Amino acid sequence: MAFSSSRASSLLLGHGRCARFLCYSSSSSFPEHISFIKEMAATQPPHYLSQLLGILNARGESILSPGAKQGLMPLAIPLSKSSSGSVTALLRWPTAPTGMEMPVVEVCKHGVWLLAKNVDQFIHRILVEEDANSCQNRSDELFHAASDAGAKLYKKGDFSKSGITDIDVYLLRKVGLFPDVLERKVMQQFEKGDHVSALVTGEFYTRKNHFPGFARPFVFNAQVLLKVGRILEAKDAARGALKSPWWTLGCKYHEVARIAEWEDEQIEYRTKKLTEEGRQEDLNRGKPPFQIALDEAAFLLDLASVEGTWDNSLGQIAECYKEAGLHDIARFVQYKD
Repeated sequence: MAFSSSRASSLLLGHGRCARFLCYSSSSSFPEHISFIKEMAATQPPHYLSQLLGILNARGESILSPGAKQGLMPLAIPLSKSSSGSVTALLRWPTAPTGMEMPVVEVCKHGVWLLAKNVDQFIHRILVEEDANSCQNRSDELFHAASDAGAKLYKKGDFSKSGITDIDVYLLRKVGLFPDVLERKVMQQFEKGDHVSALVTGEFYTRKNHFPGFARPFVFNAQVLLKVGRILEAKDAARGALKSPWWTLGCKYHEVARIAEWEDEQIEYRTKKLTEEGRQEDLNRGKPPFQIALDEAAFLLDLASVEGTWDNSLGQIAECYKEAGLHDIARFVQYKD
C-alpha cells in the first residue's frame, strides 16, 4: 500500500534562527521561499512558485517555512501543510534527472510521493479540478490566487468546453501524466475485467521518460503483475524498482523486497558499501572518488528511508556531498530552522 495521503493515492510555520526564511500565510508574494531556494538550495526557483503558494494558502493549507525540514526527507523544501497533516514540498535533486529539475512532491515518513513533474503542471491540475468540482466562490478564489499563472495555464471553463466528461482523461490528455491518475486508471480497468488494458497501462507507466528517477512506477507495475499471477515478471519489476532511490518507492521498502524475493540482501549490500572495505573495493575497480562519494550519499538516503530516520544521517550525507564537490547541496541537506 502506498504511504501517500488520499490526495496522492485517490511543521506548521517554523520559527528558526534565520529570520529571513520565515514565511507568513498572509504574504501574497512569498519572497522567503524564493530567497531560500536561491541561497540555500542553490538553484533557480520555479517561475510560478509564488502563485502556487498563494493557491495552496487559498485552499486552506498552512504555509511552512522553507527551512522547516526537521524530520523530513532532507532533499525536500517544504511549502505547505494541509489539515490532514500532509506536507507539500519541492524536491531538490542533488543531480536532477532530465525533465525533473524541481518536481512537486508530498513528503511522507519513508520518502516522497510525486504530485507533479513541475510547478506549472501542478497549478494546471489544481485549476482544472477546482473548475470541475468546486463551488463557485472557492473556484474564483483559487483562480484569483493563481493570477498570471492561471491566465497562462488554464482558462476557466475549458474543461466543460472540451466535451470530456472524465476529469482523469482530461488531465492525461491536456495537462500531463500523474502517478495517482495512472494508478487509478489501471485499477478501474481491473474493475471492468479488462486485464489486458490494465497490464498495458501499467507498462506504459514505467517508460523511462515519464517519471525519470522515480521507482514508484516499477513498484506499481510489480503489484499489477502479481495481481494477474505473473510472479516472475513481478519479481523482476520489483528488483528493478529497488535500483532507483528507495525514497521514491511510494511504499515501505520491505513491501517491495517481499515481491522481489529479497530479504535484507540489499540493506546489507548498501551497509557494506559504506565501510572502508567497500570504498577500497570501488577505488580498486577504478571508480572515481567523487562518484564513490555520490553513491555513498545515495546509499545513506536509501537506508534512512527504511525506517524514516532522516535526521540521524544528515551529517554523514552532507560529508559525502562535500567529498563529491557538491558543497551547496551539503549545506542545504543540513539546514533546518
